[in-house]
Amino acid sequence: MTTPDDALVADLAALDGDIIVLGVGGKMGPTLARMAKRAAPDKNVIGVARFSEPGLEEKLAAWDIEPIKCDLLNADDVAALPKCRNVVFMAGRKFGSSGSPDLTWAMNVHVPAIAAEAYRDSRIVAFSTGNVYPMVNVDGPYVTEQTVPGAIGEYAQSCLGRERMFEYFSSKYGTPGRAIRLNYAIDMRYGVLWDIGSKVFAGETIDLTAGHANVIWQGEANSRILRCLGHCTTPTSPINITGPVVAVRDVATAFGKLMGKSPVFSGTEDTKGWLVDASYSDTLLGPLQVPVDVMIGWLADWISNGRENLNKPTAFDRPTSRACFGPTCRSPTRNGVIFCRPKSGGTRHKPTGPTCWKMARESGSPTGRANSSHRPLPCLMDSSAGSAWCSSHPTGGAWGWQPT
Repeated sequence: MTTPDDALVADLAALDGDIIVLGVGGKMGPTLARMAKRAAPDKNVIGVARFSEPGLEEKLAAWDIEPIKCDLLNADDVAALPKCRNVVFMAGRKFGSSGSPDLTWAMNVHVPAIAAEAYRDSRIVAFSTGNVYPMVNVDGPYVTEQTVPGAIGEYAQSCLGRERMFEYFSSKYGTPGRAIRLNYAIDMRYGVLWDIGSKVFAGETIDLTAGHANVIWQGEANSRILRCLGHCTTPTSPINITGPVVAVRDVATAFGKLMGKSPVFSGTEDTKGWLVDASYSDTLLGPLQVPVDVMIGWLADWISNGRENLNKPTAFDRPTSRACFGPTCRSPTRNGVIFCRPKSGGTRHKPTGPTCWKMARESGSPTGRANSSHRPLPCLMDSSAGSAWCSSHPTGGAWGWQPT
């Protein structure tokens, strides 16, 4: 996973200056930093994080990566960091984080502004996500870099805010950069394929509602992201980094054949999903080298032998969790529209950015069939008391989303 390819070695050799990774402590950070050092042994590679994970500082140091402890929310501390020519920004609260939406916005929007100001004279490649895009038909066409963002929910909206901060400071200072819209990198220890394969092996039910996803081997994702340091634009611009779209049903069936198991399914595949076209990055950086069937084979062997996992599910099969902050709301999408099961009473909410739509339940209807009464409502998303809420009026009257 950290072995550099020839293209990465050549691209990093062509760059002046050292490399600093801000937010190195996440799931991808250590492998990306190690790959950078292996590809460019003559460059200093610095990894910055709070280092809440025991042993990570020592591990990075053993790989000849300089660890620096820093609170990236502290502008003075960030200003004191080494001013490397090449910056990979990986900090932020990730998809699936629960509670404290204010912290999510601070990490995903305020911290990027601090970093963009401090590193205005560098190249900045910043992690983002394909969740900033709208949902599209699973049969295509998929979203490209020219697709207008349609971020649903606070997580995706804050990620779009991250991009906007880097765009603003890139335009202000002429900072070259790229926003990496990444979809589902695959590690042996976590990821969409690990989630599916582990459920097949354990005989657990696989929810097919979110029936399709892009996947890319994490080693190739790391290489492409690092290579983007040599393909920055001014002002910064987005680039989709991911692999092909796979059907969850097909992946589970392939795992079943390799493991001698029969997958158990529930639900029906939605007709829409967050699906990305990465053909631009393929043209710029070359074709991918690790096909999906190879990844499935690796993961089938790994899972069957009970090897290490990070216990960090991707929650890819919970499409509504992108719209419901904090506790996950489980309910199928309808014609590409996300609904959350009501906490009580007879209301549903359709989150559409700052507005919620109330669908009034027919009085006395035991089936909960909605009538045609619709009206826009102000939306308040609050994870207090384990629920998110949409308010019918600024002065009160609220309906809750049922968490599971």
